[in-house]
Amino acid sequence: MTTFDNRERGFENKFALDQEQEFKAGARRNKLLGQWAAGLMGLQGDNIDEYAKAVVKSDFELPGDDDVLRKVFEDLKGSGVAVSEGEVRMKMDELLAVARDQVKNGL
Repeated sequence: MTTFDNRERGFENKFALDQEQEFKAGARRNKLLGQWAAGLMGLQGDNIDEYAKAVVKSDFELPGDDDVLRKVFEDLKGSGVAVSEGEVRMKMDELLAVARDQVKNGL
C-alpha cells in the first residue's frame, strides 16, 4: 500500500468519524432542546424525558432541522408559551454548540 493510499484511508476514516460525531451532536441537541421546551411547558418527571425523546424522533421526518423546529415551536405555542420561532432557532443553535462539546468530550 502506498503513502497516498494510507492518507486517503485516513481522510476517509476522519470524515466518517466527523459525520458520526455530528449525528450524535444533533441527536444530543434535540434531546437538550426537548428538555428545555418541556421545562417551559411545565412538564414534570418522566414527561420531560418522554417529550425529549419525541423531539429526537421528530428529526427523522424530513432532512434538516425544520421538522424539529416546527414541532417544538408548535408545541410551545399550543401550550401557551410566548416564544417566537426565531427564539427557538437561536436556542437550537446554542444547544448544538453545547452538544458538540459534550460529544467531543465524551459526555
